[in-house]
Amino acid sequence: MDNTISAYITNVAAFMPNDPVSNDEMENILGMVGGKPSRAKKIILKSNGIETRYYVLDPKTRQAVYTNAELAALAIKNLEGDSFSVDEIECLSSGTTMPDQMNPGHAVMVHGELKNPPCEVISTAGICLAGLTSLKYAYLSVLSGDHENAVATGSEAASPHFKGEYYQGEIEEKVNNLDKRPELAFEKDFLRWMLSDGAGAVLIENTPNKGKRSLKIEWIDIYSYANEIETCMYTGAQKQEDGSLVGWREFSNQEWYSDNIMAIKQDVKLLNENIVDYCIEKTINKVIAKRGLKPEDIDYFLPHISSEYFRSKILEKLEEMNYPIPEEKWFTNLNSKGNTGSASIYIILDELFNSGKLKAGERLLCFVPESGRFSSGYMLLTVV
Repeated sequence: MDNTISAYITNVAAFMPNDPVSNDEMENILGMVGGKPSRAKKIILKSNGIETRYYVLDPKTRQAVYTNAELAALAIKNLEGDSFSVDEIECLSSGTTMPDQMNPGHAVMVHGELKNPPCEVISTAGICLAGLTSLKYAYLSVLSGDHENAVATGSEAASPHFKGEYYQGEIEEKVNNLDKRPELAFEKDFLRWMLSDGAGAVLIENTPNKGKRSLKIEWIDIYSYANEIETCMYTGAQKQEDGSLVGWREFSNQEWYSDNIMAIKQDVKLLNENIVDYCIEKTINKVIAKRGLKPEDIDYFLPHISSEYFRSKILEKLEEMNYPIPEEKWFTNLNSKGNTGSASIYIILDELFNSGKLKAGERLLCFVPESGRFSSGYMLLTVV
């Protein structure tokens, strides 16, 4: 008798706040910096291919109407149905880039919003991979037999961080010194037009659904390259000439304001030079060696790409590696749902899972890169 435990995603749900926001509406909601329209906005939007996204900010008041924890809780509630209630959750695992507070952990705040009975709760931190590490913890908790079910979430409420007035102090203090490091202005403005809000959740159980589809989790592999390369995306720190970071605690209150230390920053040059090589080539070679996965075995490729700019670069790299995954196998909703960081893979998976397209035996390869200090994760799912 086979007593091996397997873990299955038996439901997927998402929650997107408010109405979709078009490219023309973005700056009205986020606000202008220094009273002037962004010069980088059109260039970035043309490159990233995003047409609509969602914000927790009310378009009229520009105030947040949802917290990050509320987004995650609402996604979890969308998992409920005839066979599942949030009161049955045994393990809750929640990941995010930007929690509502430094502590306590994000997951206990989600638990507080749900008000479900006591259960094991774990928060995973990071950037885009925080959602996948959250899912892996939930997966392993079921696979080990420790729990019969687990719920994992990825959620982001990025838009409040990008309100124009939060950059005003820096403009006032540094307007005469921008020529010293003009790239910093672009690094901060870049992400204002890239990131948006949303949440997703999965229910993982030790038995598949009866009479309807489930996704068997075959494996989840995650690799960090922090030993090889400096920080690329960061918050609450200032990057030094040697690539090291000085954390927020080393700065005065005045510097937090004048230097906008808490802004989310991206070293765009470092990103463009390394993301494909590290997150595609280096990691897929490790996955191939470990798992023996062949490209012809993949029916759907679900990439979390931050920008359409990287689509052709990924396709070219895969061809170069003799590991082609043609575009007709790709499934992504970046253009309509935006780049929601740690929530993106959940939001992509939700749309495909609930589309009615999936057939038994099909295999889904999910891909989540992270530019924080260059990490990459892959997950293989089989439709049952």
